[in-house]
Amino acid sequence: HHKACPHCGNPNPDHWSRIVGYYRPVKNWNPGKKAEFKLRKQYGMESLK
Repeated sequence: HHKACPHCGNPNPDHWSRIVGYYRPVKNWNPGKKAEFKLRKQYGMESLK
């Protein structure tokens, strides 16, 4: 999940996702939730068209 930012090119951007109803930086999640995040299917805006 460590892709460069498509807008500024930052090679290590922060990733945010929803956990238990609110958004938090993934780097602040507990180890179990981080492991679960790696298994999640990621969708982009282009898949919503």
